[in-house]
Amino acid sequence: MRAVVLVGGFGTRLRPLTYSVPKPMLPVGHVPIIERLIDNLARGGVTDVTLALGFRPEPFMAAFPEGTCAGARLTYAVEPEPLDTGGAIRFAAQYSGIDSTFVVANGDVLTDLDIAALVEFHRSRHAEATLHLTPVEDPSAFGVVDSDERGLVRRFIEKPPAGTAPSNLINAGTYVFEPSVIDRIPGGRKVSIEREIFPLLAADHTLWAVPTDDYWIDTGQPDLYLKANLDIITRRRAERSWAHGIADGAVIGAGVALSDTVVANGASIDAGADISDSVLLAGSHVGAGAHVRHSVVMGRVGARAMVSNCVIGADVVIADGARHADERIPDPSA
Repeated sequence: MRAVVLVGGFGTRLRPLTYSVPKPMLPVGHVPIIERLIDNLARGGVTDVTLALGFRPEPFMAAFPEGTCAGARLTYAVEPEPLDTGGAIRFAAQYSGIDSTFVVANGDVLTDLDIAALVEFHRSRHAEATLHLTPVEDPSAFGVVDSDERGLVRRFIEKPPAGTAPSNLINAGTYVFEPSVIDRIPGGRKVSIEREIFPLLAADHTLWAVPTDDYWIDTGQPDLYLKANLDIITRRRAERSWAHGIADGAVIGAGVALSDTVVANGASIDAGADISDSVLLAGSHVGAGAHVRHSVVMGRVGARAMVSNCVIGADVVIADGARHADERIPDPSA
């Protein structure tokens, strides 16, 4: 079984973290998002993965120099220009010669979905395309699916206005496609799979969907990226995904208080710091007596500083004794 994984986005929602690291290469529980995603695909029978790349492909190639990840063989399909989701799938599938049933996954989604069961459902319905669905409280920010009791999709509505969605089941970012879907995607321009192709498939009665209650999270925003990390160390995921919060190569001083925090290899914390519900990424440093709450830190937090609900980018230095709350530093909107 082959798969296309979409990893060519700019990661704008995760800035400033993605100024220095592509979104799918950011770690969750000390393992890159892309590696956790491909591991789940491989567990479901995927043997070959094509990474649909665009923005900054080099870090992916450097991370997997032998051309394998989580036991799957990798192919790198680098778009000559941004092609949106549909265009990227078409380009990657044609580049790697996909000519049979294949899986597609968004590169910022982590899930414990049973991929093999999704493929089996797809084949049992003789579907042209099958979507994985998950329930959410507010579906207005997602692609919403209205399907019958068998799973046949009647309507696919991308980001409906609040209060108008026909269900709370949303497109969860993992699909099974027949090669004929590639033929439906126009070449030579940007194409949204969600806005153009899914509604077309639904109109032709060849689009099916499966809702599940498996663990699922979109890691593309700072609060959700933080939650994905904390879910790993607090064991809210399947057991195979569990991880310890403190990496072996982390340096931690005397009297440091840590609660529900991920500390990466290469991160350091000076004596007396107090850190909770946070992620300290490789190269980060927290000074003596500093307090860090519900934050993601790439840079340096000075001694006795207080940081709460913040995202601190690489090369940022928070001054000794400074106080910051509810900020992204540097501010991506500036």
